[in-house]
Amino acid sequence: MTDQATSTTPERIRIFDTTLRDGEQSPGVALNHAQKLEIAHTLARLGVDVIEAGFPIASPGDLEGVSRIAREVRGPIITGLARAARPDIEAAARAIEAAEKPRIHTFIATSPIHMAKKLNLEPDAVVERAVQAVQYARSFVDDVEFSAEDATRSDWAFLARIFRAAVEAGATTVNVPDTVGYTTPKEMRELFAFLKGELPAHVILSSHCHDDLGMAVANSVAAAEGGARQIECTINGIGERAGNASLEEIVMAFHTRRDVYGFETGIRTRELYRASRLVSRLSGMPVQPNKAIVGDNAFAHESGIHQDGVIKARETYEIMNAELVGREAAVLVMGKHSGRAAFRKALNDLGYTDMPDDKVQSLFARFKDLADRKGQIYADDLRAMVEARSDVPQTFTLEGFQITSGMNMTPVAFVRLQTPDGLVDATAHGDGPVEAAYQAINKITGLAPTLESYRIQAVTRGGDALGEVSVGARYGESTLHGTGVATDIVEASARAWVRVQNMIVAGMGTERRQGEFAPGRL
Repeated sequence: MTDQATSTTPERIRIFDTTLRDGEQSPGVALNHAQKLEIAHTLARLGVDVIEAGFPIASPGDLEGVSRIAREVRGPIITGLARAARPDIEAAARAIEAAEKPRIHTFIATSPIHMAKKLNLEPDAVVERAVQAVQYARSFVDDVEFSAEDATRSDWAFLARIFRAAVEAGATTVNVPDTVGYTTPKEMRELFAFLKGELPAHVILSSHCHDDLGMAVANSVAAAEGGARQIECTINGIGERAGNASLEEIVMAFHTRRDVYGFETGIRTRELYRASRLVSRLSGMPVQPNKAIVGDNAFAHESGIHQDGVIKARETYEIMNAELVGREAAVLVMGKHSGRAAFRKALNDLGYTDMPDDKVQSLFARFKDLADRKGQIYADDLRAMVEARSDVPQTFTLEGFQITSGMNMTPVAFVRLQTPDGLVDATAHGDGPVEAAYQAINKITGLAPTLESYRIQAVTRGGDALGEVSVGARYGESTLHGTGVATDIVEASARAWVRVQNMIVAGMGTERRQGEFAPGRL
């Protein structure tokens, strides 16, 4: 048992979410401004302490994206990442200047291999740059975080030296990134205990762990045991290479085993599942079924022995309630005879309390159509409907389709869309029914994005379950992600592709970045 657990009052751990910065570095992920803002509002509702909104120097689009979040999201600290260079820090300062609680997060590499091979600098010069960067950042804001990139492969004495210098220059938080996912829980715990003894008591120690060896969450928890009071993490653990520490796993580890760790966070745990679904949908990255906390199988029981135990007493095989993390997929919500008031109440119960009346009316019409075909509507069905109808201007609307397909014949699709010119029909062939439908849609819109990824999953169980299709597409230099839901998988596929077309028309694609100004690494 840790020393913290012996205290009657749990110690507070700050949750620093970097889904919008480090998470977006996941291969194939590209979020536009509206998507980033939607995720940021969700993170604020979730109760994170800090939102790292992006890397402003990377592009004008990144700077504007961070600026929008700084202007519109209230509650958490909003920070932008900056290398230890004046142009980076100036861009970050411009981006976060409207934030209620602004922070600049600046970094430089400190491991021998990075200093010699990447920076081509001697250790004294690295310390000097770090000090100058922190001092310059403090000229814009009072809250400055300093990170030592590749800290876990750095010399401990040098780490203590550069952190002391950064603190003296004005840093309020110092961060220890396990940039390449190399360290172990024992090493992490000991490193933080060492740094805690070397730095002033008022300084907040922070951890930032990658999952290359599958230990990001364990290393983050160990860091807290050693003295970290801020943990950097992402929703679903998304991030570069093998990803980052998973926010939901860290939070629920502290919540469930408070008796051992003696820590608490400010996270509203009932929002975890909703946040996970949103990030998965917008990023195009599926959550593995056996993912802890938010995976489809996290609270499922297949074994007869387990099922018998759960029926008799849930705590025999469940260490937390599904409802605690917002998982209520098995609860029947309503059917085809339910009215508008009951539908609105069901949305409110799922957390969609601020939805405008016109959107509720549109969803209600879709619900009635679905209820006629499916009969029983569950909570996850409603979530999927809401998430698939987020705010993308509807230049094109799917009004109907028909597929002719079978063995030893070329699939043919007939599609009808509502367009600015009225109803327009088209017919096309394809290697399969989905491709045929996509070719017909392209004929109508005059757009021809390239399909890069396609996945389908059942929203709930049963033969009448909703199918949720997510597609990734490239159009010119932009990447886009679309989602569609329906009981018919071809219809769901068509709805996802129409959504991509609408995003193209609305200019909602995200430009790919490469080279020097790809997002900063920690």
